[in-house]
Amino acid sequence: MVGLADHVLSDIPFAVHPQAVLFFSILAHLKRRHPQQMISTAQKQELVATHGGSDENTGKAEVQIAIFSARINDLTDHLKTHSKDHASRRGLLLLVGKRRRLLNYLMDSDIERYRAIIKELGIRK
Repeated sequence: MVGLADHVLSDIPFAVHPQAVLFFSILAHLKRRHPQQMISTAQKQELVATHGGSDENTGKAEVQIAIFSARINDLTDHLKTHSKDHASRRGLLLLVGKRRRLLNYLMDSDIERYRAIIKELGIRK
């Protein structure tokens, strides 16, 4: 049996429902405190211009490796402060694997380009 309070709350529009207001205020607070830590469009365009030769050359292996490296660095910094964020840790591991496969491809196809990108990004110690 549905109580009177449940029936009255269900008739109130969603925007003024007390639980909805609380939910959205908490959500807004969390977004202010923890913004997405992705690389910005400007940073990505700078990486494309630096490693791609032109602004449109986004498919070049060096460009993709540089973008993955920037995202890996951001996620590494994030995980230093949020050690229990296992979803981000999984994303980091997937990015490292993608970068590793691209580096393997580059090493097999053109060793000089591989050595140049490794030196420029400082991936290997």
